[in-house]
Amino acid sequence: MKQTKLIMGMPITVEIVDREDTELLAGTFKFFQDVDNRYSTYKADSEISRINNGLPKAEWSTEMRRVLRLCDDTREATGGYFDIEHNGRLDPSGLVKGWAIWEAAKRLRKHSVRGFYIDAGGDIQVYGNNAKRQPWTVGIRNPFNRDEIIKVLRIQNKGVATSGTYIRGQHIYNPHQPNASLTDVQSLTVVGRNIYEADRFATAAFAMGKDGVSFIERTDGLEGYMVDDNGIATFTSGFQEYVYA
Repeated sequence: MKQTKLIMGMPITVEIVDREDTELLAGTFKFFQDVDNRYSTYKADSEISRINNGLPKAEWSTEMRRVLRLCDDTREATGGYFDIEHNGRLDPSGLVKGWAIWEAAKRLRKHSVRGFYIDAGGDIQVYGNNAKRQPWTVGIRNPFNRDEIIKVLRIQNKGVATSGTYIRGQHIYNPHQPNASLTDVQSLTVVGRNIYEADRFATAAFAMGKDGVSFIERTDGLEGYMVDDNGIATFTSGFQEYVYA
């Protein structure tokens, strides 16, 4: 059972292997829609927009407080390279997507789903095996030619996130040099114990430039694959474990 919907400004695909449960699938997409309604900075009535327009902290939801606390934790863990405050306004989107995918995955697991795949805008969480009873395969695109896959990963119970500017342009910035363009790295793919970890640290590592892959190397539970502006790939010591082709 597999379906794709456009939510949060991106295609979200959910595949459930071991059952036909349209209600569970619909509930998963509703969860993503609820996340978009709460955290989208493009919606004037979202909670994050109301916060940026002066909503008192006493009126913030419990979930919002928890997510913003996770953002603070990530800022500290990355030496300030992950920072959701831009010109006095909060934008937690660099963490929310991975967090939302992981929360959706946990919901599926609570319903005893034994095999599933969630892809939101290229950030992926898998669990168990695919329909062929094999580990899931995930492709890494060539940032210079999006039609070409340069690596295929074989993974189970992991998250895979890719940060880069080759699709959305300069949407990531270095908080320590906010006016500088990030041009020395084209893409950075991170494999983590879950998509929440992979996504938040991929964003921060990309902001570090070529030092980002070294940060991934030093961080427990993460492996990474970086393509720089010269098309040269650098990967962490344990990345090869996931390479299928």
